[in-house]
Formats: sequence, C-alpha cells, structure tokens
Amino acid sequence: MAYAYDDQNIFAKILRGEIPNKTVLETEHTLAFEDIQPQAPVHVLVIPKGPYVCFDHFAQEASDAEIVDYVRAVGEVCKLNGLEADGFRLIANAGRDGVQEVPHLHVHILAGRGLGRMLARA
Repeated sequence: MAYAYDDQNIFAKILRGEIPNKTVLETEHTLAFEDIQPQAPVHVLVIPKGPYVCFDHFAQEASDAEIVDYVRAVGEVCKLNGLEADGFRLIANAGRDGVQEVPHLHVHILAGRGLGRMLARA
C-alpha cells in the first residue's frame, strides 16, 4: 500500500511550531504532548517527527533509530507520569475503519482512572 502524507495535518503543524502544544517529552525523533481534549486524567499523544501516516507505514519505512527512539519515548512518558503501578492504555488508530482523525501516526497514552473494556461486545 502506498501512503500519501499530508504535511498540512495538525501534527505536522505542531512539529513545525505553527501550533503550540504542552510538551511532555521531546527526543531526536519523537514528540509527546498533552491532548487538548483529554479523555482521561492522563492523556498524552506521542508522535514521530517523520512523515508517517499510521503505525504500519512507520513500521515498514522508518529507520531503526526512529523506531527505537519512538518506542523508548512511549516508555519514558509512562515512567514520567508514574503509570507503571496502576496501568495505562495505548491506542493507535489507523485508517477509516480505525477512526483515525489525523493522518499522522500517533499513540494515545491514557491513564489515571479505570478505562473499561476496549470494545463493547456485540
């Protein structure tokens, strides 16, 4: 599958400094910041600095350095927020069926309360 990256998406604008954010962590290849519409007491978005549409695009095309940096940044955000004790949820939506709203890979880290089941049972 070919991925077409839209460099006008909101996360690309945040990375360029056109839109402010509340940075939680920044590394060479990753930016983590507070979600502006939090769904839990802790709601952090973690994005790669490279132009990747979704997780599979990132996994297929990112360099080893980008992948390692991104995964370690997710772990560091969890550590910085003290999430090891009570747990957390990671969510990465992809595509239309996954209800991805911004076409730039992002992981939601949610914590600070019971989050319930992932999906309602049909």
